[in-house]
Amino acid sequence: MGYRILETDDIPAYLSERGHWEDLGDIAVREVSDGNMNRVFLASSADGTRSLAVKQALPWVRVAGPSWPMNPDRADAEARAYEQIAKVAPDKIPAIHGYDPENYALVMEDMSDLEVLRTLLNEGASYGPHTSARIGELVARLSFATSDFGMPSAERKALIAASVSPELCEITEDVVLSEPYLEHEHNHWHEGVDDLAVSFRADAELRTEVAELRHLFMTGAQALLHGDLHTGSVMVGTRDGAPVVRVFDPEFSFVGPIGFDLGLYWANALVSEERARALGGLTDHADQLRLSWEAFETEFRRLWPARVDTFFDDAYLDRFLRKVWTESLGYAGTEIIRRIIGFAHLTDLTTLEDPVQASRRALLIGRELIVNRRELADVESVRAVVRAM
Repeated sequence: MGYRILETDDIPAYLSERGHWEDLGDIAVREVSDGNMNRVFLASSADGTRSLAVKQALPWVRVAGPSWPMNPDRADAEARAYEQIAKVAPDKIPAIHGYDPENYALVMEDMSDLEVLRTLLNEGASYGPHTSARIGELVARLSFATSDFGMPSAERKALIAASVSPELCEITEDVVLSEPYLEHEHNHWHEGVDDLAVSFRADAELRTEVAELRHLFMTGAQALLHGDLHTGSVMVGTRDGAPVVRVFDPEFSFVGPIGFDLGLYWANALVSEERARALGGLTDHADQLRLSWEAFETEFRRLWPARVDTFFDDAYLDRFLRKVWTESLGYAGTEIIRRIIGFAHLTDLTTLEDPVQASRRALLIGRELIVNRRELADVESVRAVVRAM
């Protein structure tokens, strides 16, 4: 039949055709699309005992329409990422019930009983003791399993080839790793940070350091990444009295530098900290970088004895993890900066009555993380930067 854009009324028959639902008289569907890129529908039984989510990639950016075309094959990357993560951390992603490559549609677990982490944080909630540690574990397991340490060379080369995502990588290369440091129509910011936006564009040292991080992003094929790992792509809650953390939306997935995923998460944690500080509601925000890094490092070291190539010795592991730490800090800085003076801003700051002080602090922290990342040897040195702003 070829690709067709699904509408709400199409979902019952679609689920039946794909073998996901038998009794169509029992099904109700509503659209819950929220992000910029895709449409999402929830299908549920009348008695509430069964539900599924259907996510379809559109051939354009959803909020812009056909004026901003976007290849829907990004859903292939998302499905491939879920497949890989399911091998090593199935409890940290939604259950995937099927992928339809013809229509670029995923059928998956309904997570409407959970809440987006960013939404909860913006409402004043804490992270809790499990969230960031589970993020660190997920990144460690996925990155080890899909790296040259955890995967035979031939399989790795095949994964790299299959995971090439030129269109979405170009978005990151531009929107995150170059445009905020240039005069560009995408950029905008609060007038209260005018001077910093101008000074960052004129900052030769900053631009050179970002150029290095950009080049690493373009060439550093270390492991399969989520590619867009922020607090808006994490859902949390409880089920049967136990905490639940689910990472979703890995459509920007590709093989790249491990530090990029960690850095994006850290950036969002640091910005959420500035929001909490501005509102006088600071709780466990300052612990999140430490918790996620400790969990990442512990899990990576636990997996290390199973590496496929023992030429890489324990001394090299120490060196490698130090490199990942340093690069993660740099990417955290670029994510902070682009979320304040670049194209897509964070509601953590934009919903503040007066976002200027928090935005300025965050921008200065971001610059420090980029230009001084090699000197920031541990979590406490990062905390010192945050306290100094």
